[in-house]
Amino acid sequence: MKAVALLSSGIDSPVAIYLMLRKGFEITPVHFRQSGTKESKVLELCEVLGKYGKLNKAVIVDAYEEQAPVFSKLAEIGKGKWTCLFCKYMMLRKACRVGHEIGARAIVTGDSLGQVASQTLDNLMIISRASDLPILRPLIGLDKEEIVRIAKEIGTFDISIEPEESCPFVPRYPIVRGSLGEFARIRERLVREGVL
Repeated sequence: MKAVALLSSGIDSPVAIYLMLRKGFEITPVHFRQSGTKESKVLELCEVLGKYGKLNKAVIVDAYEEQAPVFSKLAEIGKGKWTCLFCKYMMLRKACRVGHEIGARAIVTGDSLGQVASQTLDNLMIISRASDLPILRPLIGLDKEEIVRIAKEIGTFDISIEPEESCPFVPRYPIVRGSLGEFARIRERLVREGVL
């Protein structure tokens, strides 16, 4: 069975991919490139993960091209604190499009409940609307220690913790519990203004 997986250079998403490879999924990773450092880490992670199952060549998306116009518009209309939510929403939307192109049956993410602002239950509900494919979250019930332990066992941890630039888009105070109604209103405006 084919799935598309969001793959960052961090600790969580490689572990999520490993768990689904172990289940027999054929995975196509999708990475949103913010820097050369992060992209080369992702390619290294793919080499390691390829040992555990059928891992296809990563699809690399330019974050500046795909997402930055939306983030600029959010800042312009005074909604910059919604940046992380729209970031994840757009990642899932793109992964879903890739999924349909290759005949994937699901999307895999490294979400673990409540670890960061975009992973509260309210926010997961909002971003899930970006996809009409099922979203599999194999780490959802694990805590950070458990995820780190698996990452060390499979050989991805040391790559993930190599120094890298921090995300240039993160707002100072991201929305932690977004309202679906407000998200929908902002989304409509972005669509009307032609950036989403």
